[in-house]
Amino acid sequence: MAAEPRTHSAVLPLALSLMLTACGGHASSGGRLVVERDTIGDTIVVRTVSGSVWGADRILVPEVTIGEMEGEPEYLFGSIRSLAVGSDGTIYVVDGQVPDLRSYGPDGLYLATLGRPGEGPGELKSPDGGLAVLSDGRILVRDPGNGRIQVYGPDGKALESWTARGGFSTSSPLYRDIRDHVYTPILVDPKADLDDWVIGWVDIAPDGTPGDTLVPPDAGYEAPYIEARVDAGDNHSVMRNGVPFSSSEQATLHPDGYWIHAISTDYRIDLLRTEAPPLRIERSYVPVSVTAGERAEEKEAATRNMRHMKPDWRWNGPDIPDQKPPFGRILAGRDGRIWVQVSPPGVQVDDPTYDPKDPNSVPDRWREPVAFDVFEPNGKYLGRVRAPMGFSLSPWPTLGTDRVWAITRDDLGVQKVVRYRIVPDSGNVTN
Repeated sequence: MAAEPRTHSAVLPLALSLMLTACGGHASSGGRLVVERDTIGDTIVVRTVSGSVWGADRILVPEVTIGEMEGEPEYLFGSIRSLAVGSDGTIYVVDGQVPDLRSYGPDGLYLATLGRPGEGPGELKSPDGGLAVLSDGRILVRDPGNGRIQVYGPDGKALESWTARGGFSTSSPLYRDIRDHVYTPILVDPKADLDDWVIGWVDIAPDGTPGDTLVPPDAGYEAPYIEARVDAGDNHSVMRNGVPFSSSEQATLHPDGYWIHAISTDYRIDLLRTEAPPLRIERSYVPVSVTAGERAEEKEAATRNMRHMKPDWRWNGPDIPDQKPPFGRILAGRDGRIWVQVSPPGVQVDDPTYDPKDPNSVPDRWREPVAFDVFEPNGKYLGRVRAPMGFSLSPWPTLGTDRVWAITRDDLGVQKVVRYRIVPDSGNVTN
């Protein structure tokens, strides 16, 4: 194979004083932002060697919290499946246990319940992770139990429903792009064997008309996994999970309508732009080790999960690796910024629910704090955002320029919706 043409690489240091002028903030400490720019074939490569635009890390500080352990039913959540935020700051939450869709004002006060359990117009049967708010205020809820996307008006009235092919429940979001098109997952070939499954994303126009099915990039990477199979009589079941702390292939849709694709063996993320040449984001990083405690706890949890299906299951996959991948999930913010979930060192914590005298009680003592590297769509590294303990990536958070909306879980498993403000942390500098 012929080598791809390569242009001259340049190292571009930016003085911290210039960074502060450009971003309008104040960093307590930090060095120069050093960036290497390169071109490989038609791909522009932007590699951050050191430093960041922000200088100091950002942290998430709670502004509004919705949810209680006891109290009015409008503020009690059983199983939050999805979260979305309108342009006016209204917060929408789907509770799959009821199921229903609730709206709250920017101040966190309950406004209304949209929909109720059932199969009739405007009713919900088993809504999943798909929830979106269009620019005209319409709210879309994916409800695979009824085989449709339910559409509500800004006033909460049920307007119509769109047929949603596929019918399987998933935590995947209902992507929305800048044209108000939404994308929902579908199994391209429902008759294919598990090993040959391909998930595509149906492009649905703002009037509900389905268009093409977009298939994510596939580099052929085979992530390591463990598996439980049951073949007894008419029962043919398969459960397959990834090996903890293993690298994976990631793909997500950007609001501009292109794929973001990466394999987390290296810190390398491709923005497969349609209106511009592809852009690759790279960043230097220090590998993070998997501790013995994390390894043991994850192996025990995976075994326990598999034995729900196959009681005599034994580990049948590759060993848990010694090092964590440089990143996990990749998300796109409402403003187009790229949020990369980095792999931090594990933290050992006390488990208040563990009872050593109870054979059904399982210790859970290790946590991975959630943190993100944030990039502009042109590859510029802004810096790191660190979330507090309890911050959950399921369902997917909503990411804004200066605020983040997410679900949290406390030590007792109580779910709450929190709006955070992104603020500088003067005591920590991005590495």
